[in-house]
Formats: sequence, structure tokens, C-alpha cells
Amino acid sequence: MTGRKIGVVVCQCGGNISDYVDTEKVRAEAAKEGDVVSTQVQMFACSDAAQQAVIQEIREKKLDGIVVCSCSPKLHTATFRAMAERAGLNPYEYTQVNLREQCSWAHTHDRAAATEKGIRLVRAGIAKTALSRPLEKMRVETLPQALVIGAGIAGLRSALALSDLGISVHLIERADRPGGQVRRWGTLFPNDKAGKDLIEDLVRRVHERDNIQLYLGTELVERSGRVGAFSVKVRAPTGDLISLDVGAIVVATGFEPYTPAAGEFGYGLDGVLTLPELKELLAATPGPLVYRGRPVRSIAYVYCVGSRQPAEGGTQRTYCSRYCCSATSHLATVVTGLDPAVHQFHLFRDVRTYGKYEALYERALKGGSVFLRYSEEDLPTVVREDGGLVVRIHDRLLAGEEVEIRPDLVVLVTGMIPRANDDLVRNLKLPIGPDGFFREVHVKLRPVETVVDGVYIVGTAQGPKNVAESVATALASVSKAGALLLKGYVDLDPLVARVDPTLCEWCGECQTACPYGAIDEVEYGDRHIAQVNAVLCKGEGACVPACPKAAISVQGYTNEQITSMIDALAKEVA
Repeated sequence: MTGRKIGVVVCQCGGNISDYVDTEKVRAEAAKEGDVVSTQVQMFACSDAAQQAVIQEIREKKLDGIVVCSCSPKLHTATFRAMAERAGLNPYEYTQVNLREQCSWAHTHDRAAATEKGIRLVRAGIAKTALSRPLEKMRVETLPQALVIGAGIAGLRSALALSDLGISVHLIERADRPGGQVRRWGTLFPNDKAGKDLIEDLVRRVHERDNIQLYLGTELVERSGRVGAFSVKVRAPTGDLISLDVGAIVVATGFEPYTPAAGEFGYGLDGVLTLPELKELLAATPGPLVYRGRPVRSIAYVYCVGSRQPAEGGTQRTYCSRYCCSATSHLATVVTGLDPAVHQFHLFRDVRTYGKYEALYERALKGGSVFLRYSEEDLPTVVREDGGLVVRIHDRLLAGEEVEIRPDLVVLVTGMIPRANDDLVRNLKLPIGPDGFFREVHVKLRPVETVVDGVYIVGTAQGPKNVAESVATALASVSKAGALLLKGYVDLDPLVARVDPTLCEWCGECQTACPYGAIDEVEYGDRHIAQVNAVLCKGEGACVPACPKAAISVQGYTNEQITSMIDALAKEVA
């Protein structure tokens, strides 16, 4: 008993929790805890009506702590902190217990055991809240300047949108010209605009802006500082280092097209191209399609090359590259427009022309394209026989009957793979997903944000996308960066590490463990101790177990709070 007045809210989550956990029993057991003076069950704790009921309870009973037992904190931490603030409660005296992902969904087969686990989790949340104390956010100033890394279509669009907001932009591109992959392509779906024309228009507009500086042949080599005030160094083509101070960083480094291995679906044989190579061929062809001086009368497209399949000994490419099916269907209509007599065969696993792009698939069908379906256990083969290409497939739409095609061209519909950016990853300290692309904080709730505040990922640096989707993420990052920089300041979470100077005897273990460079060695009287730079600290706690003197703890998750949670979890359920 600590003399606190804690409220507990148990959410049913519309059955997601209550179908597998006895929420009323959880509430009843929570009410027995010494510091708890209010308990309630809500169908949806995140709903406006439920939040108003909780706010009223906080005010009427003068609660000084609230425990919300619902879904993952990743989803609604901001929601319930804001609710606490509206009620006059410090937002850092709120605790969220995950009864859904960690309990009900994990134990759908055993309601009694799930309920017992739920009771223990809620007790732990109450114990943590009982030892919580009010914390205040840290306010730091921001610079109205941004760094955009990558001058492909997403990077160019980001730079222009930031410029429109009055934010100065430093746009750096590793290549010797802007435009990325899109510059090399001909007509793009769905509006049949040429990629080169789109890029040239964006580049022209960039050059017209006084507050955009474009650096070609330049790459990031160093980054320090914090959100709102990063210090970066970029290396120019001359080898000189240029120092820049920016408030936010947008990463738009793009992708690489997958390059098939020699012999993969016939790659390396004369007449076997990849999808990007066909795009470039069409962009350079004013009339009917010609390959090496010979008119093309038939084409076979092999889908899902480099996508939806594991890589041998490397990153797993089990993901779908999204744009390929739509791009190939669109290219088929382009070829038909150039020469309606060309026969086109599409060898696919699944056609994924999602949303409005389904119309491209229908146009290809009506234009005479033939679609044949193969299984991943029985792949098509591409060989050269009697001086020509021969493609064989067991068509699942014909009950596995073998179909033989003798096309003039075989086009391997290759997907997107992540661009090699080891130096950038090391400098920005960005996490990489299992697919090798940069990982956002949350795919739905924080889709362009990273764990490094003020650093955003856009376009195909984040994962496979078409042009429209890449531009959409670019504009999303601008809205985030603009809200951050135009305000002139940013409020940072106070859930950061703190050092007890009476216990610390500088050994450097915490500094080695910290991935954010947030710990320094400083003088403290006649000795040296560790000091945490609260602005750089992310509060992830790698330094805590590294300290042999237990001199470090994270605010909001102190050593005492964690110990109390463990004790509460271990307590038997009646």
C-alpha cells in the first residue's frame, strides 16, 4: 500500500479480449489491490464514450494513476496519454496493460489460463503505476531546414513539398544525375505519362526554387545531434566534406531491380530480358517493337521473378513487389497499341493488380493477352532450341496440361530488392526489416516514421511501391516534418535513462551498450561518472543491464518498478 488512488479500466475490445478472458473476473481481482479505488469494464476503452467515462472517474475520485488493460501500447499509448491529460492527470502516471496480443490472442484455447494470466498482468500494471511519478516532456528548439537523401521521384517530390512550406531543403543524390529508376522508364501506369518527362519537370521545378540546394554525386558520411537539430556531413564528388545543420531527415534512397542469376528462367539467353530492360526498350522505340533489328511478333512474360520466393543464403524475398503485375499488364497494352498483331502470353502465379489497377488487367485481356497460371512447385522453363526460345508451362487453368510457347522475347517480371546502404544504416542507425528494407515504427499508425525521431523513410526505401504510392509516402513525411519544424520546437518523451551519481563508478560499459551515443563520461567531484544526454536517449534501456553497479534506470521503468511488477506477476491468483 503506497497511499495512491489508482483506477483500472478493463477493455473487452468488442470480444477480442472478452471472448477468451473473463474481463469481469479480472476487474474484480484488480479491485482487491490496495491502491485501487476505481474499476470498470468497457466494451471499447478507446472509444470517445469510454474515454469520457474514464475522465469523469479520474476527476470525481481524484485518481493519481490509471491503468488501462486493453491492446498493445503501440496502438493507443498516445490516445490514453491524451485522455489522462484532459482529465488533469499527468500522462506518465498512466500504464497500459496488453490483454489482447499478450493474453487473449495468445491463449484462445484456454480461457481459464488466459484469465489467470490477465489477472497477473493487470496486477503488474498496478504495481508499476503505484511507483510512478509525474514526468514532464522536454522541449527543444528546431531548425527550419531539412535534408532529403535521394533524388528519385519520392525525394524530388518531398523536396518540393517541403519548399512549398517555406522549409529550406538540402537534397543529396549519390548518382551523377537525379531521377532514380523512373527516369529510365517510358510510359507509366495509369496515366501513360513518360517517366523521363515526369522527372525532368520535377528537376526543373527544383532548380527554380531558391530554398532547395541539389547536390549530385554526394552521400551522407556522418550524422550527429538530435531531432530538430541534426548535424550532418556529406561528401562531395571532389572528396570535400560539407557540414549541414538540419531539423529533419527524409530518406528516399529507392530500390534496386532484382537481377536474375545466370540461367534463372533462361536469363542470359539471347532474347531473355528483365522488366526494366523491356521498359527501356519501349521508351527508346517510337514505333512497333523491334529487338536487335528484328520485329517482335510474340512475347512471354514470366511473373514473380525475384519476389515471393526465398533467397538462397540471404535476405528472404517472400514479399510481393506490388507494382509488377500492374506494370506488366500496362506494358502489354502499350505493346498492343504499338502493334496489335503481337501475341502476348502472361505466365503468372497470382495476378495482383489491386484496386483501380484491375482495369489494366482487363484492358490487357481485351487486347488479346493470354494468361496462363503456374504453381510455385512447378515453375515454367525457358530454354533455347532450334535457334529459338521455347517456354514450357503446366497451366493450372487447364488442369496442369503442358503448354509450349515459342516467343521472340521472354520478359522476366522482376521485383524490387532493397538498395545496399550499409554506410547510411550505420550513420542514421535505422532498423532494417526481415525483407531488407528500412522499417517504419508501425505500418498503419506511424508508417513513415522511424525509431529515430525526426528521421523519415519514404518511397521504395521503405518497401516495394508504385509511383503513386511512393509520392503519397513522400507527402506524408512532409506533413510530419513540417509539423515538427514549423512549430519551432518539439516536445520529447521524458522516458529516458538516468544515472545515480552516488552509485556510478565509470567503467564505460553503458556507453558501449548505448546504440544512440547518448552517454558521456563526465567529472563528478574527484571522480568520473556516466551522464545521459536526455535529448539523444531513446529510453530503450540497453545500458541498464550493462551497469555492474545498477546505477542506471529508465524513468517510467525504474529498477524498483520492474521489481514490483515481477513480484506482482509471481503472486498466486486465488
